[in-house]
Parts: sequence; structure tokens; C-alpha cells
Amino acid sequence: MNMMDLFGKMREVQAKMKEAHENLGNIYTTGESGAGMVSVKVNGLKQIVEMNIDQDLLKPEDKEMVQDLIIAAVNKAIAEAEVLAKEEIRKSTGGLLPNIPGLDLGNLV
Repeated sequence: MNMMDLFGKMREVQAKMKEAHENLGNIYTTGESGAGMVSVKVNGLKQIVEMNIDQDLLKPEDKEMVQDLIIAAVNKAIAEAEVLAKEEIRKSTGGLLPNIPGLDLGNLV
């Protein structure tokens, strides 16, 4: 592959990455904990967009448990959002990224 082809491929990947990043805001996943007593909705950009807490948990004596459940739900939602984001980037780039040696997707999502 010559340099011009490589630069052309990189521009194509850059445009597709921008498109994929824009699409991530429209991908959602939900993490739950405490048998659904706490749920957190996260988008593909790893932003919390919604949180629901069962009213039975809103007692002062349950503060620590509620905090632990929120942390667990957020972590589950973010982990799932990361998986979905990587899938979206791979889909949007048409499989181009895995073919570029040394390119790590880990810091792109």
C-alpha cells in the first residue's frame, strides 16, 4: 500500500469515526441492581441519561445500600454501553479499523 492510499484510507476512517461517534448518542442501555430497584440508562457516550430508584429505597436508614445499588447499576450500564459503542464503531467503519496495524479501539470509546 502506498502513502496516498494510506492517507486516503485514514481520511475515510476519520469520517466514519466521526459518524460513529455521533451515532453513539442514540444508543442506549440500562443497568439494574437490587432486583430492579435501581436502574440507570446510559448512552453510547457513557453519559447517564436516566435514573430510577424504587420509592421503598428512599429511607434515611437505607442510604448506604442505595448508594451501593446505584454504583452497581451505573457500572453495569456503562460496561454495556462500552460494548455497544465498540460494535457501533466497527459497524460504522465497515471493518476498516481492525485492518490498520497498531490501532487500538480502547481509547476511542
